[in-house]
Formats: sequence, structure tokens, C-alpha cells
Amino acid sequence: MTVDAKRLDASDFRDALQGAASRIVSIQCADGAIPWYEDGPWDPWNHTECAMALAVVGEASAARRAFEHLAERQKADGSWLAEYGNAVPMEDERHMSRGPAPTCHDTNFTAYCAVGVRHAALLWADERFAAAYWPMVARAIDFVLRHQSVHGDISWSAEAAAKSGADDALLAGNASIYKSLQCAIDLGRQLGEDVERWALAREKLGEAIRTKPHRFGRQREERSAFAMDWYYPILSGALDGRGAAWRLHADWDRFVEPGRGCRCVAHEPWVTVAETSELVMTLISVGRRAQALALFESQARHTDAGGAYWMGWQFKERIFWPEETPSWTQAAVILAADALYGDTLASRLLIDHGSSTRRKIRRVSTDSTSRNSSERSAS
Repeated sequence: MTVDAKRLDASDFRDALQGAASRIVSIQCADGAIPWYEDGPWDPWNHTECAMALAVVGEASAARRAFEHLAERQKADGSWLAEYGNAVPMEDERHMSRGPAPTCHDTNFTAYCAVGVRHAALLWADERFAAAYWPMVARAIDFVLRHQSVHGDISWSAEAAAKSGADDALLAGNASIYKSLQCAIDLGRQLGEDVERWALAREKLGEAIRTKPHRFGRQREERSAFAMDWYYPILSGALDGRGAAWRLHADWDRFVEPGRGCRCVAHEPWVTVAETSELVMTLISVGRRAQALALFESQARHTDAGGAYWMGWQFKERIFWPEETPSWTQAAVILAADALYGDTLASRLLIDHGSSTRRKIRRVSTDSTSRNSSERSAS
């Protein structure tokens, strides 16, 4: 399967990305939850990304169920109890375990709901949707900013912040929060809410990302080998201009395997579709569309017979590994395709980093949004 290098219309998206979209739909539970895979871990970041992807490909009902589930699952303090899928062991040499995952209250995972709500409100041109989910976003952002240090960085989880000697901030996670804060601020301003305190917090966070590298990875875990730490400061908009260009150039050969994609970890012979898709969006955000297109097209070889994308390709052993097609991998591909070819108000949300309040969302009355009461109780 390939995606043509022309601008796609809505029907093109449904055809070219049907395998990825169908895979997310097949994973979604009856209550609206979208875990990594059947009987797999659930977290609000990847769940939200999947809801965004479903909205892009026209699966509006499934996307709305996902947002309803997200709001219902939010805790009173604004956070979500996330299952940490990266800590799930392998069941065997090829498959990830379906057993329980460790849990935490991750700040980056919590903040990302703002991106999802802003994206959906723009895509559906629906201010009622934005207003209905504003309380969820406000509670989430307040939770996150309670974990911001005087230096501007944000603790990666409530558990780490509460444990003596365990506190730390993660660069990729903080960069993602930087983008989430932009979306929350734009959403609040659109709705007439006072969000200036959040704007100041975002400025401090951006300064920390750009000028205080010592504030990240304080637990001495070496993270510079992870691709997300390389490109996320650019994808989030925290780094731009010459700083972004230098960062991309400095580690390009370290992370990018020609013709295959982006390595998840620099020293491992393993390219992953999700990281490659996010790198595609990073390149678009700095005006390198031709390079982004070539990288995106290289992912077409990483699909199963039904058109769903494998997590990654181990190019030393020449196998798809692990033999999983996670929901969030499909979502990353769909959002990258939308950034490349889409022409909706939401298509540029992940790649434009200035204030997007100029992108107006109008009031549209729909049955599904009116059901989402702004008085929704937190679980």
C-alpha cells in the first residue's frame, strides 16, 4: 500500500489509511477505551492520539466515544491513572505480554488531552464540543502545573515527585507538554477563559527546554540515545529556526536508517513506524516537506496483509518486531498523513507552533456534543 504524493481528499484518506483506521476500531473496547492492543495497557496520551486519528479518517462516532471515555476516567485531581506500556515485558521472542502493566500518574500523559480536544474542535468546527470538554482540560493542566519546578521543568509523574530523591523531568515528555499547553491556552482564549498563568508557565517550560539541559534526566539514565528526545523539542515548537536545523542535522545519521525510517534507539538496528511518523511531522514543521514525504513513503513496506502498520522493523534480523500492530502506531501514521496531505483546520495543528486562536471554531449543535455535559463528574 502506498499513499500518492498529491493532496488527498477525504475519500482518499479513507481508502489509503483504511487498514490503519480499521485496526484502531478493532482494538477499541465497548466502553470507548483504546488500549495499545487487545487486552493491552491503556494510557490517556495514546488513547487521545487514537481518538484524533479516528476523527481524521471520518470515524466520528468512535472518536466521540473515546473522548467520552477519557472524561469519565479522569480523576478528581485532574490526572489519569495510566498503565505504563513501555514497562510491559515480552511474552515470548515475538509478542508483548498481555499481563498487567505498572501504573503511574504521568504529567505528559495527562496534559495531552488538550491537544485532542483542540484538534477535534477544529476538525469538527464545533465550539460546543470545546466548551463541553473544557473542564476536563482545565483540571488536567492544573494538575500538570502543580508539578512544575521553579526552574520551569515539570516532573514526569506524581509518584516521582513525591518520592525523596526520585524526582526527574524527561525532555521528550516536557516538550510534549509544551505543545499541550499551547493547545490548552488557545482553547481557553477561544472560550474566553483566563489562561495567562498557563502562558507564563509555558514560557518558563520553553526556556528550560532550550537552556537548562541539566534539569532533564537527573536520575542519570542516559536518554540521548532515544529518538524522541532528539526530535520532540522541535516537533513541539520549543526549538525552531537555526536551533531546530542544527539539532536535526547533528543527529540525522545517528537516527535515520536510509530507506527504512527512524530508529527508536540510536544504537539498536530497529526502526519504528510511530517514531518515523513523528519525525515526518517534525520535518514538515520546519519546512522540509520533500524529505518528510520520502520518509513517510518508506513506511508503506511496514504493513501487514490488511494494511495495518507493524510496530517496527528489525533490519539486522530482517523481521517485523515485535509482531504487534499497536493502536498508537496506526494513529501516528494517520496524523502524519493528515499533516502531509490534509486541508482541514486541524491538519496543521501538530506542525504549526504559533498561536492558533485565529483558527476559529464555530458553534454547532449536535446530539453527541450536547450529551457531554460540562458538569461531568470525575471518577
